[in-house]
Amino acid sequence: MFMSCDSRKELLTQEVFDGPIMEMHAVNTMLSDSGRQAMRLEADLQLDFDNGDSEYPKGLYLQYYGKSKAVICTFESNTARFSQAENLWKGEGDVHVKNLQNGDELTTELLYWSPVDKVFFTDKFVTIVSEGEIHTGEGLRANQEFTSYQILEPSGTINLREEF
Repeated sequence: MFMSCDSRKELLTQEVFDGPIMEMHAVNTMLSDSGRQAMRLEADLQLDFDNGDSEYPKGLYLQYYGKSKAVICTFESNTARFSQAENLWKGEGDVHVKNLQNGDELTTELLYWSPVDKVFFTDKFVTIVSEGEIHTGEGLRANQEFTSYQILEPSGTINLREEF
């Protein structure tokens, strides 16, 4: 009986493992919405945790599909994390979003994506290249197709053509 109590005490004093419960390499996942292909996720490494979170420490590449089954937008970052509790994606490092229909491209160092609200957002510096123009500023809110966006605090020089 005395040995039994000691083994219980040992179990209680052991640290709880908070690392990943699953590790996957060369990930290529297709996600659907209502039976329609909605997104493709590619990553060199995916770490899944007991609380439902996922990490992509070697980067993440996402393709968003439109109703016509064509890729309409891409997302790429150096690292990424998905929070199950918040249902929120976070991309960090060299983050790029590109609309393949109109060619608009966003770069920033931190970008969030809410699948529920279907929006990208950040409070960091952003650069958007659109039809040969460069738009910069602090903060952004955009739809997930990146067809509509708003720079919250625009900055930089804007050249206007004078027509006679």
